[in-house]
Amino acid sequence: MLVGTGARRVAIAGGVRIPFARGHGAYAEVGDQEMLTAALAAVVDRFGLRGERLGEVAAGAVMKHPSQWNLVRESVLGSGLSPQTPGLDLQRACGTGLEAAIQIGNKIALGQIDAGIAGGADTVSDPPVAFPRDFQRLLLKSYRARTTAARASAWLGLRPRHFKPALPGITEPRTGLSMGESTELMVKTWGISREQQDRLALESHRKAAEAYANGFYRGLVQPYLGLDRDNNVRADTSMEKLAKLAPVFDRSGAGTLTAGNSTPMTDGASAVLLCSEAWARQRDLPVLAYLAYGKTAAVDYAGGREGLLMAPAYAVPAMLRDSGMRLQDFDYYEIHEAFAGQVLCTLQAWNDPAFCREKLARDEVLGTIDRSRLNVRGGSLAIGHPFAATGGRLVATLAKILDEQRGRRGLISVCTAGGMGVTAILER
Repeated sequence: MLVGTGARRVAIAGGVRIPFARGHGAYAEVGDQEMLTAALAAVVDRFGLRGERLGEVAAGAVMKHPSQWNLVRESVLGSGLSPQTPGLDLQRACGTGLEAAIQIGNKIALGQIDAGIAGGADTVSDPPVAFPRDFQRLLLKSYRARTTAARASAWLGLRPRHFKPALPGITEPRTGLSMGESTELMVKTWGISREQQDRLALESHRKAAEAYANGFYRGLVQPYLGLDRDNNVRADTSMEKLAKLAPVFDRSGAGTLTAGNSTPMTDGASAVLLCSEAWARQRDLPVLAYLAYGKTAAVDYAGGREGLLMAPAYAVPAMLRDSGMRLQDFDYYEIHEAFAGQVLCTLQAWNDPAFCREKLARDEVLGTIDRSRLNVRGGSLAIGHPFAATGGRLVATLAKILDEQRGRRGLISVCTAGGMGVTAILER
């Protein structure tokens, strides 16, 4: 329920993340809770929030252990915030961090809270490992038995296969295809070449390397466990090096997605402080930008009517209608690079007359964007993608860019598993 007479502007004071690390490397011995706690503690220290009671901390992880059912609250308790600060776990696949920011923003706008932190963490190095479903049923059958004989008889069904662990899958349950395999179908549909994908990957690495060299990430990235920067950024990569990599999702000879133009498996965490303008003024905190709009969408990828990662192609136009803006009305664009091909498919769809007419019910195309304004400090292909942490990275990065460059507005777009997309607009 709205508290007060009208919606309040949602200020972004800033964000901090730990360096993103390639999976099974620097963060192999820690998990979601340790990383999320580190990111929250970095925000607490950066903005002088030790002992502060915030209205909410909302965050999540895509892959977490059953014991982490209260992940965010436990991380809050170790962050330095007041123990009276509530924690909320949520999950929308790769859009988790951005969804958390939108939910915190909504509560601030409605007057329910004055300040909150949004974030996320994910690790591929500490996945939940389970036993097969039929072994679980055997255990439960023994547990439910009323007599010793009945409990013992349940174990007569024990087989060697029951001891084979089941790792979390990265395939879509409805199609059986991995995200990379699904993107291979998308790039074939839209005619995206291998060279186009490698070019975008090269731009991502070069921009990220330049941003680190110019000191942009100072203050945004907090050193953690021996890392002081993302360890996937390749300043020395080239089109020649990228061209030598073999396709990994379609080995038929027609594949174009490689380890170079696909996001690496990554560990990391991020957190962003959002608040009302009055709350920021009272504490003499900066306001880098405002979270102005947010939108989600989903596509029927399982029915074959759309590509798995095409939902942002629908969410962005819907958000533009809400705001009365055009696609070209932005100084900067932060489009999550799950795969170079996925970004290029989306950009092409927005400039395709048939797609805009038949799928978006538009008489005109959305048009093109200035690629020099896209992911100007590097994207996920270079920096990495710890699933739930990417949204916080994008919000904090774009807010800092808008503040430093005196930009008016920026657009964020994130595709997710399950055929969904989360988008947002930041303004100064």
